[in-house]
Amino acid sequence: MNKKVLIFISIIISILVAASIESKGIKKLIYPKKYSVYVEKYSKEYNLEENLVYSVMKAESKFKKDAISRKGAKGLMQISDITKNWAIEELDLKGNIDIFDPETNIKIGCWYLNKLYKQFGDIDLVIAAYNGGSGNVNQWLGNNDYSKDGKKLHNIPFPETSNYVVKVRNNYENYNMLYNEEGKN
Repeated sequence: MNKKVLIFISIIISILVAASIESKGIKKLIYPKKYSVYVEKYSKEYNLEENLVYSVMKAESKFKKDAISRKGAKGLMQISDITKNWAIEELDLKGNIDIFDPETNIKIGCWYLNKLYKQFGDIDLVIAAYNGGSGNVNQWLGNNDYSKDGKKLHNIPFPETSNYVVKVRNNYENYNMLYNEEGKN
């Protein structure tokens, strides 16, 4: 090869490498690690993967700490009043609990995800239960229309929950792709 072709190929390779790096930087803006101090603390305390917590938070509130759903779930991890009250009792939380406080919200969300992991042991079931309720997931697992083996769901009858599982799994895959190779959980 002549010198001009080698220079041209080197320039193209440099442009592709730079574009790849820039693309990853843009993706990190789309998949941020906001509230990392609390996510790291409570994912460790409740034995969860950080990237799952970020994935749920992104799907639930897009990291808006004052978010409120149509059904009244609140904060970063969209905690319902029932879950909040259960957590206050189980975790023996004292004082006036502000569910919009990022640390409190993330702690309760991680506690609840951990409870669901203990109950179901499968990430897709945990995600489905976080959105659709553990009672519904238990019913679906016992119904041949939704579960062929009683251990996995092959069909989720609530479109919102089905879409939610896909959304969180997509977030999770992107977080793992972007951050795990850096040695971060």
